[in-house]
Amino acid sequence: MEVIQQIKNGIKLAVCSSGGGHAGGSLSVSDILASLYGTVMKYDSSNPEWEGRDRLILSKGHSGIALYAALAASGFIPFEELASFGAAGSRLMNHPDAHLVPGVEMCTGSLGHGLSLAVGMALAGQMKGQEYFTYCILGDSECCEGSVWEAAMYAFQKKLKRLVVIIDQNGIGCDGPLEKMVQMEPFDSKWSSFGFKVEETNGHDADEMNQLFLRLREERNGPYAVIAHTIKGHGLKREIEGTGASHYISGTSEALNEMFAF
Repeated sequence: MEVIQQIKNGIKLAVCSSGGGHAGGSLSVSDILASLYGTVMKYDSSNPEWEGRDRLILSKGHSGIALYAALAASGFIPFEELASFGAAGSRLMNHPDAHLVPGVEMCTGSLGHGLSLAVGMALAGQMKGQEYFTYCILGDSECCEGSVWEAAMYAFQKKLKRLVVIIDQNGIGCDGPLEKMVQMEPFDSKWSSFGFKVEETNGHDADEMNQLFLRLREERNGPYAVIAHTIKGHGLKREIEGTGASHYISGTSEALNEMFAF
């Protein structure tokens, strides 16, 4: 719970300090990141390049604020640095840069590419006989990209047992409800038809996610697709939470602070 609150507070600090940011998707994925960094993944914040570390790719890179907050809560970067998000000269840009920020595995932001890189990382580990897990977080709207499914086919072909794809299914894209743009359901059947073992979870229940992710680590029989049911803008005021208006919020520091319910 402490890690969850640190991440949420970090997102709030970054957004309010910069005058805006992608709060909706960052808050919907925040509890997932808290589970992974707080309980599940193996890493060493004092040695970000440790060969035995688990890899995490945030393919939905516009939610990079949440990743920065998770890295701060885990000791990779100072928590106070989150206040520099988006400022001139800051290494905490709108989309994560792996060349600047320790703990960031890949430069992301162009949607649909993260899973391909995650598959490559998982394949490399498998070929070398290494035991690290590779986690890739996708947005549900991002799954409209064809490259996602090309990578999924290859992951099954190579039987990537330590690959876990997590879909942040908040149901809302930048233009509003996803169902009005493209029909993704039955979503679980789509992933299973591509050879993935599909699990579903409450993306805001840390205990439930911890148990699930730890069980998958014991099984080591992927590739897995975990559909995490989330709320876009989880933690914003009720009139904004769960709406397209939460996708990107902006304003004065005072006005933004008032948008958060915590």
